[in-house]
Amino acid sequence: MTTPAHDEAAQWWATAVSHIEPGSIELRDRPVQELIGSVGLVDMAWLLLRGDLPSSGQSALLEAALVAGVDHGPQAPSIAAARMAATCGVGLNNAIATGVNMLGDVHGGAGQQCVEMLGEVRARHGAGQEWDDAAREVMAVWQNRSRYLPGFGHRFHPLDPRRDPLLGLTEQAVAAGVVSGEYLNAALAIERVLHKRRAGARPVPMNIDGATAVIYAELGFPAPLARGLFVLSRSIGILAHAWEETGQGRRNKGPLPRSVLPARLTPTDSARVNESSS
Repeated sequence: MTTPAHDEAAQWWATAVSHIEPGSIELRDRPVQELIGSVGLVDMAWLLLRGDLPSSGQSALLEAALVAGVDHGPQAPSIAAARMAATCGVGLNNAIATGVNMLGDVHGGAGQQCVEMLGEVRARHGAGQEWDDAAREVMAVWQNRSRYLPGFGHRFHPLDPRRDPLLGLTEQAVAAGVVSGEYLNAALAIERVLHKRRAGARPVPMNIDGATAVIYAELGFPAPLARGLFVLSRSIGILAHAWEETGQGRRNKGPLPRSVLPARLTPTDSARVNESSS
């Protein structure tokens, strides 16, 4: 017999994501035993976030975006932080959390911002503007806030090698009727406007944040989930780097090796800095 307190507690933790009883686990109303072995991890992520299973075309496009974002080398702040944390006597979960917590507005958040920006271009086009005119006006608003346009340009790659395959797959999905192509058109319009502005200068094509933002938006994910999905993707690379670092035998790894520490530090000081527990 339930009491008002029991009912209140049940409502406090009520969720449509999962339902658990003794001997029963349901995820979005589907028994877990029916999902195990029949649903892939990408489809499971879609199911938990959206409440249904994706089509094969939707699943393939989402998987491509997640694969593309897994890693960008140890110079990426999220990876570097995780590797350093892994040498400090913490577990893999702590090292992963350290890396994930580096994914903020500047490093990791551009995809979310780009989805918002593409949505504004799409809305203006829907109101009757040409794509390039809509892009130009929205870009002016965003560049008044920051000189960096989210999802475009890369500090390391003249052309991000992940751009073309992701956009190519999106174009195929548009041709197959899987997605509308409106967010792709918005992103390409921004690229065209940037190219015209920078005639003769180095172009500013889409980067990984822009290309995946196109896919997440085309698939109907709200802007905040663009960051969440990027975090999910990058966590795989963070785990791999943290695990590799644990096998290399370093303790208290800092950002620089001892041999290139500032000259004003004596050898004794250098050792103390590297081996300190603080």
